[in-house]
Amino acid sequence: MITDASPVRASARAGMASAMIEVDGLSKWFGGIHAVRDVSLTIGRGTITGLIGPNGAGKTTLFNIIAGLYKPTAGHVRLDGEDVTGLPPHALFAKGLLRTFQLAHEFHSLSVRENLMMVPPGQPGEALVNAWFRPGRVAERERAVREKADEILDFLTLSHLADERAGNLSGGQKKLLELGRTMMVDAKIVFLDEVGAGVNRTLLATIGTVIQRLHAERGYTFCLIEHDMDFIARLCDPVIVMAEGAVLAEGTPDAILSNEAVIEAYLGRGSRHSKGDGA
Repeated sequence: MITDASPVRASARAGMASAMIEVDGLSKWFGGIHAVRDVSLTIGRGTITGLIGPNGAGKTTLFNIIAGLYKPTAGHVRLDGEDVTGLPPHALFAKGLLRTFQLAHEFHSLSVRENLMMVPPGQPGEALVNAWFRPGRVAERERAVREKADEILDFLTLSHLADERAGNLSGGQKKLLELGRTMMVDAKIVFLDEVGAGVNRTLLATIGTVIQRLHAERGYTFCLIEHDMDFIARLCDPVIVMAEGAVLAEGTPDAILSNEAVIEAYLGRGSRHSKGDGA
């Protein structure tokens, strides 16, 4: 089971004084469809922020704008105080903003270890001239990257699969591998899109524990889209609710789960365990 997150929530609330992400008046049109409508929100440094809402609420579109996959029609995004509106994903990656996807994007023909080793940018072995004239430097860097990858696999309890082809992993193991990829660089904030999709309950608990450890031990800031309300309630504070492209409500999990507008728009029938379809 995922451990109780109350100490994490206390530190999360303390971290809200410092914004890691600031979204101001963000909108996105696709032809005649207004997918995101004048969204303004803050993701506090050191928080695990949940983003929920019914299918078509605009959550993934908002993620894609912040992560540089889409350019906004209007509005601004700031990362750690810097305006990063419209920067491409590779530029945001270099600044410490990472994003995972509902469907894991592993290199399926490479081993699990090799998937991790490919992440750090600027490795000397990428330049042919270094392979020819500086083989010692290339080998030293490769050893360091390999050692880091092995440490991460141990952290993720995936060491026994280090040499397995990544394409052979289960859905949950691929999600753990994606978290591992974020650990290979100095991430400031990680956006997780439906980390629980297609994952069994045991592995979901493991993923939740890894997220909590990265948050508590390494200072990660997370924002995650998820439709499993138990998972959200245990990990996240605050929780932001979107509906019809706009922010409907924000608060603690308990406040959100008892909010009548949220119940009507998303949860349905007032059940704490109802699930949306997370798009």
